Amino acid sequence: MNAVDPAAVIRRDPRGCWQGLTVLASAMLLGMTTWFSATAVVPQLRDLWSLTAGQSAWMTISVQLGFVVGALGSALFNLADLIPPRRLMLFGSIGAALANLLLLIEPGVTGAMLLRGLTGLFLAGVYPPAMKAMATWFKVKRGTALGIMVGALTLGSATPHLVNGLGGLDWRLVILATSVLTLAGGVIAEFLGRDGPFDFPRAPFNPGQAWRAFSDRPVRLASIGYFGHMWELYAMWAWFSVFITQVLHNDGWAEPGGTGALLAFLVIAIGAVGCWVGGELGDRWGRGNTTSAAMIVSGACALLIGFLHSAPLPLVLLVGLVWGFAVVADSAQFSTVITELGDQQYVGTALTLQLAIGFVLTVPTLWLIPVVQNAWGWPAAFGLLAIGPVVGTIAMQKLKEYER
Repeated sequence: MNAVDPAAVIRRDPRGCWQGLTVLASAMLLGMTTWFSATAVVPQLRDLWSLTAGQSAWMTISVQLGFVVGALGSALFNLADLIPPRRLMLFGSIGAALANLLLLIEPGVTGAMLLRGLTGLFLAGVYPPAMKAMATWFKVKRGTALGIMVGALTLGSATPHLVNGLGGLDWRLVILATSVLTLAGGVIAEFLGRDGPFDFPRAPFNPGQAWRAFSDRPVRLASIGYFGHMWELYAMWAWFSVFITQVLHNDGWAEPGGTGALLAFLVIAIGAVGCWVGGELGDRWGRGNTTSAAMIVSGACALLIGFLHSAPLPLVLLVGLVWGFAVVADSAQFSTVITELGDQQYVGTALTLQLAIGFVLTVPTLWLIPVVQNAWGWPAAFGLLAIGPVVGTIAMQKLKEYER
């Protein structure tokens, strides 16, 4: 591989970087569709399999716990640094597609939860390697590039709400289609994708490196920022549709469920724009400033919106859109810090461990929101989420001294 003139790196990223971004972002979006499938089919499975509210929630939570187990295993064995990232994406996509496809045999509630967990486990071989592979293409606009990738994932996360709002699709078709798309994502990554010129050094196997990654203070601070961000993000995505549906019901809408799903799609999908804007600002203004600003705005929205459950719908929707934009605008910038300031031999391991712990923190808030809401209402439930942005902002302000 030809060496890159360091001076050129400072001025611009290499030719072909945006084509590389397009291929890898498309591959990751397709590869992660089996993650989104649960949200799209649970309303039908709730009736067909007589799922309780708790079992319905676990159909989603199982994927996240499986992802955590897979990510921790990958970090422990340095898989994201020992196996070429695009090949690991292919392996992960094959496993996730097969696990998802097995739902068609209708294995029962327990079997379905286990298969969803396996799907998440294999997807730990798709998401973190995709971020590492993309980083090989960018130096100057790395935050923007990773922001676009997370934006694609955000749009994918919103899509099930659109599907449900438009009446839904047969669950078997959704499972079959998402399995095919996930497999296609892995194939695209391995056979159509290319590595950029800024490759990371090869790493020897070192199981202790997973935990030593956090001994590096910039990595530790960026990870704390990410943990605060994740405390808020997935609970907001999961429960906003319930909240907005209740607002519509209070307003007397005839079919609040369908309209609520469509409004939830808009609120989550606008985060894709937020990811791009956050990337642009991160590259120009600094990761510490950008992430802090996003978390201050999202935390303020979390504190405010619960008090608006009886307010006019346009006001609720406006605050919701601002929240949806800000809550994920910072997401990719935490990973960007790892690729820039972490041990370059073990970037994949550090990214994977950061993601694993972050997803662990989504579970308590997903569970706590309905408990707190039933006891004290939406102001307390959503206000609980503001704890994450407060902690994250403090950490990212301390990170600023390490930014070049």
